[in-house]
Amino acid sequence: MAISAGPLFKFNESISFIVNCDTQEEINHYWEQLSAVPEAEQCGWLKDQYGLSWQVVPTVLDEMMQDEDPEKVARITEAFLKMKKFDLAALHAAYNKK
Repeated sequence: MAISAGPLFKFNESISFIVNCDTQEEINHYWEQLSAVPEAEQCGWLKDQYGLSWQVVPTVLDEMMQDEDPEKVARITEAFLKMKKFDLAALHAAYNKK
C-alpha cells in the first residue's frame, strides 16, 4: 500500500523498503524485478524505475551480524561491502571461514 503526501513530501534517500529473502532465488527474483538504476546498486540496495530505494536482504544476515564472534562479523561485513546484489553462498563462506 502507498499513500500520497502530495507535492510537499517526496521520497528521498532516507526512505527505503526492505525485502527479506530466505534464498538466493528470492534475492535474484526481486533484484531482477526491481533494479532499474545499476549505478545505484550497492550492498543489497537498489533503485527502481520510480527512483525508490529498496534493500533486498537475506534474512540470515541479521543473525550473522549479531554473532558474538567479532571476527565473523568483520568477515561478513568485508564480504558484503564488495557486493551489489547479495550472494548468499559467498556470505556463508565468509561467515564460516576458519
